[in-house]
Amino acid sequence: MEQRIGFIGMGNMATAMAQGFLRAGKVRPSQLYAYAPHQEKLRTRAKELGFTPCRSLAELIDCADLFLMCCKPGQIEGILGEIASRLPGKVLLSVAAGWSYDVYRPYLLPGTRFQFIMPNTPVMTGDGVLLFEDRHTLMEEERLQILELFRCLGMVRELPSALMGIGSTISGCGPAFVDLLLEAFADAAVKYGLPRSLAYELVSQTVLGSARLQLATGKHPAQLKDEVCSPGGTTILGVDALEKAGLRAACLQAVDAVMQGRH
Repeated sequence: MEQRIGFIGMGNMATAMAQGFLRAGKVRPSQLYAYAPHQEKLRTRAKELGFTPCRSLAELIDCADLFLMCCKPGQIEGILGEIASRLPGKVLLSVAAGWSYDVYRPYLLPGTRFQFIMPNTPVMTGDGVLLFEDRHTLMEEERLQILELFRCLGMVRELPSALMGIGSTISGCGPAFVDLLLEAFADAAVKYGLPRSLAYELVSQTVLGSARLQLATGKHPAQLKDEVCSPGGTTILGVDALEKAGLRAACLQAVDAVMQGRH
């Protein structure tokens, strides 16, 4: 029997995951269902992606067997109050920040199979990071099937509960931090004459290639940097300027700000 996936909420993250599943051919549009309170927007997105829009949470629960809680964290308690009694025997995966296994546990009835996960937006193209909390109530075979399904969206890693916060800060907030760097370097390229569209292409491909090189070789980033910096060359002048501008400190401060904001 084909797995039917239901999205509770259909914002940017849910859309990115749905597009990723469809792009990879792991599911067909007919296997995807979604509910969101803004029905007109939901129907518009359904026409774009091909999933089935549901008019209520009750209808969604009837249509699917694996659910992705993709709504805002502040909406979850109310949603669970409406559907918790109908979840035993089904699988619920939640992508809402802060709603870990321990937070969910008081709201779920026995027999509900649950796991907290944190994806990031590059799942849309299969280049995402998906963090799965290692505490869950899934059956082992089921857990392995879910991990395999989500690998089509990118790198999948299971983390202890205590590390989900920092893990999701790096992978979940990280795209926004990288996007700032892409924009800044593209602005510099435009300053010196490159057309903006070409500037974005060159900068994005350079970041992508550099990241893939590190993953493929396993080399320390400092070693890869040193391999580009010739003695007395031009690259080391730029590296020196970045160091003086406090790039490393700014990165550390960005992560500190997110982590402190979680508490």
